[in-house]
Amino acid sequence: MVGNVIPLIWDMIQDLRGGTYGVDILAASAIIGSLLLHEYWAGIVIVLMLTGGEALEDYAQRRAKKELTALLEYAPTKAHLLRGRKTVDVHVRELRTGDKIIIRPGEVVPVDAVVLEGSASFDEASLTGESLPVVKTVGEQILSGSINLDGVITVRSLHSAADSQFQQIIKLVRSAQSSKAPFVRLADRYSIPFTLIAFGIGIAAWAMSGESIRFLEVLVVATPCPLILAAPIAFISGMSQSAKRGIIVKTGGALEQLATAQTMAFDKTGTLTQGKPTVETVKVYNDFTVEQVLGLSAALEKNSNHVLANAIVEKASSMHSKIPKAKKVSELSGNGLSAHVQGKQVLVGRFGMLASNNISLPKNFNPDSVQQTAAFVAIDGVLAGVITFIDNLRPDTKHTLSQLRHLGIRNFLLVTGDNKATAQAIAKQLSIKDVRSEALPVDKLKAVESLDQRPVAFVGDGVNDAPVLAAADVGIALGARGSTAASESADVVILQDNIAQVATSVSVAKRTFYIAKQSIWIGIVISVGLMFIFATGRFKPVYGAIIQEVVDVIVIFNALRALSPGRELKATTAQKVTG
Repeated sequence: MVGNVIPLIWDMIQDLRGGTYGVDILAASAIIGSLLLHEYWAGIVIVLMLTGGEALEDYAQRRAKKELTALLEYAPTKAHLLRGRKTVDVHVRELRTGDKIIIRPGEVVPVDAVVLEGSASFDEASLTGESLPVVKTVGEQILSGSINLDGVITVRSLHSAADSQFQQIIKLVRSAQSSKAPFVRLADRYSIPFTLIAFGIGIAAWAMSGESIRFLEVLVVATPCPLILAAPIAFISGMSQSAKRGIIVKTGGALEQLATAQTMAFDKTGTLTQGKPTVETVKVYNDFTVEQVLGLSAALEKNSNHVLANAIVEKASSMHSKIPKAKKVSELSGNGLSAHVQGKQVLVGRFGMLASNNISLPKNFNPDSVQQTAAFVAIDGVLAGVITFIDNLRPDTKHTLSQLRHLGIRNFLLVTGDNKATAQAIAKQLSIKDVRSEALPVDKLKAVESLDQRPVAFVGDGVNDAPVLAAADVGIALGARGSTAASESADVVILQDNIAQVATSVSVAKRTFYIAKQSIWIGIVISVGLMFIFATGRFKPVYGAIIQEVVDVIVIFNALRALSPGRELKATTAQKVTG
C-alpha cells in the first residue's frame, strides 16, 4: 500500500505546484491517516478503488492522435527543373527561388510559383477548399500542393519548398496541436469545494470530540472515488455509443468540449456542400437549343476525367439529350477541347478560347455577367451557349443545422476558400451570419482563434482543414470522404460521409456529459450525507470504506447509462428508418 501512497503524494505535490488541485488530495490524506492510525484495511480498500479509477481514466486518455503521415506522403517530392534547354528531374528540396520549372497535367505543384508560359486548370481543393477548378494563366500565381488538371506550363518558383504553402500547412498543424489550452477535467471542477467540505466536517468532528479517529472516519467516506470514476466511465460509455454510430471520439476531453460547445464553425466545400460541381444554367445564343448545346458539349467531354466534364455529361444524360460521337478531338493549349461532331466544328472551353479561335459573339452577350465558373460552347464559329456550374448543399445540411440549433448551438461560422459571392449565397440558405471567404488555411486558423463564444467546434474534411481542426477546441472531420490528414488532426472523426452525424455526435456528447455530471452529484450528495453520519464516531473507518464502495457501484451503474441511446437519439433513428 505504501508503494501506491508515494505516487499519490507526489502527484498531489505536482498538482499544487502547477496551480491545479485534483481529487487526489482527499485520497492521499485518507490513506496516510489510515496508516498513521493503523486502520490498514480501510486504506487497502481505498487504494484498490482509487487505482481502478485512475486506470479507467488513463485508458480514456491513451486514445491520442497520430502523426500526420498521410499529409507528409501527399507532399510533392520531385520537380522538372529547366537548366538551359534541358529538363532535369530533381528533389523539391533542391529548388530555389527563381528556378524555372515545368509542370505537366496530373502533377502536384512542387512550390509556390508564377506562370511564365501556358495556361491550365488547377485543383486547389486540398488548399483552399474550392471544389471547382481554377484557371491560371501567364502572370498568375499557383500554390504548392495544387494539382495541374490540363495543359503543360512553365513557371518560376517564388519560394523554396520549405517556405511554400503546402509545407506551411504541415507546420500549422503541428504548432496548433502543441498550442491548445490545457483542459480542466470535469471532476477537478468539483474537487475544491468537495475537499473543503470534507476537511471542514472532519476537523469539526475531531475538535468537538477530541478524537483524531473521527477525522479519519469522515475522510474515508469522503474518498473521492465517485468523482474519479463517474466522468471516465460515462465518457468511455459515450465514446462507445458514438463508435456504434460510426463516430470516433478520440478522448473524453473532446467529448466534454463538444457537449459544451458554444460555436459551430464549418468549412463549405465537401462539408456543407457536396464537393461535386453540377450544371446550374445553360444559356443559349444564335438559335441553338439547350439540348443541342449540352449534347454536342458532352460529345467532347465524355472521355475526359475533368470534374466539369463529368458534370456536363451527367446533365446531358439526365435531360436525355442525344450524345453523338466526336471525331478528331484535340486540346486547345489548356483552353479547352475541339472536335468535329455530326459535321459541325465544336469548341468547349474557357472564355479565352473564343478570341483565340475568332468566335463570333452575339450583341446580347455580356462576358462580365458570367461571374461563376463556366464552360463556353462554340459551334461552327459562333457562340452557341454558356454552361455555368454550382456546388450544391448536401441534402441533410439544412436539417443538420436545424438540429444543432435545437441542441442549443446559437453561434455559427462559415469559413471557406471560395469567393465572397458563392460563400454568401450558401450562408444565406443556411441562415449563417458570420462568413469568412477566400480563406487559406492560416486564415481559417485565425478566424477560429478570434471567436469569443467558446468552446468552438470546427467541421471540415480536407487537407486544407487540418490546421484548424487541430487548433479548434473540438475538430470534427468527415473522415470517410476527407483526407487522412484531416482525420488525424481532428478530435472527432465521422466515418460516414454524412453531415447529419455532426448533430448526432453533439447529441451523444450532451447526453454523456449530463450523465457524467449527474453521477458526480449523486456521489457527492451521498458522500456528504455519510460524512455527517460517520462524524458521530459510531462506525469504524473500515465500514466507511466498504460503504463508500457501495456508493461507487451506484455511481458506476448510473454512469453506464451513457452506453445506451437517449430518447432523442432513438427518435432520430426511428425517423431515419421510417423515412
